[in-house]
Amino acid sequence: MAQAATSPTFEQPVQTLAEVLSWHPLADLAWRAASEAASFLHTQRPDDLSVETKSTPTDVVTSMDKAAEHLLYERLLGERPGDGLLGEEGTDRPSETGIRWVVDPLDGTVNYLYKIPHWGVSVAAEDDDLGETVVGVVITPETGEGFVGIRGRGAWQITGDLAERLEVRECSDVGQAMVATGFGYSRTRRRAQAEVLRTLITSVRDIRRTGCAVVDFAWLAQGRTDAYYERGLNPWDVAAGLLIAREAGSVVSDLGGGPGSATFLACVPGIARELEELLIDAGIHQEEPEDNE
Repeated sequence: MAQAATSPTFEQPVQTLAEVLSWHPLADLAWRAASEAASFLHTQRPDDLSVETKSTPTDVVTSMDKAAEHLLYERLLGERPGDGLLGEEGTDRPSETGIRWVVDPLDGTVNYLYKIPHWGVSVAAEDDDLGETVVGVVITPETGEGFVGIRGRGAWQITGDLAERLEVRECSDVGQAMVATGFGYSRTRRRAQAEVLRTLITSVRDIRRTGCAVVDFAWLAQGRTDAYYERGLNPWDVAAGLLIAREAGSVVSDLGGGPGSATFLACVPGIARELEELLIDAGIHQEEPEDNE
């Protein structure tokens, strides 16, 4: 079901970074931790990067993923030891305070491995009392871009010490929509996703695939695309990026699937219903057979 976009009108379009970070007590820590992890990944990448595989031979994790998650753990829980933390690389610490950090220390690991610049660090804070993500930070160091989303206070692109408010672009014709998507790691999921794409691509302007969910959410918030959908997303893939996209004015639909196969659509309001119907008609809900890998 689609959730209405929030698009604050009470803020000036350009603020200082310090002002934006002052709007929520967790925002400054999220920004500092994400910035430190991003700098570490950007400047300390070894030439002989050690690589392992996870769910499939194409699902890789590097020594830097693990080191960045440890850094985030140390920084976030070092300042707030009672908080919980869920990370892509295995950290799952329960919360004693009602606050849980959800982190992806290196989203776009395959891009990072191949030295493609579309990768980033994602840090989000969830408030159990509200049942929502309240702060989201994404930093993509090789593109020099940073993003902050604060619940009810908008989405902001950070350049130096300044923050510029983000708003999704206007699009009311799905046939003119630029749509981003991504693919899973198993062969069966990729086949199913390819079938959906084969049907969808004739109904939209074009398709883009960055290989990094946080970049896809950021591009939507910046107005570089009109929609982003993907099946198989995990909490750390979406926690920060989804908040940033929503606070920039996108409509978010949870198309179901459950943990490990959750399907999200985030898009500009003018095409939300039509694009959701197109994806359903294209078989996005089709049950996937078991992978024999």
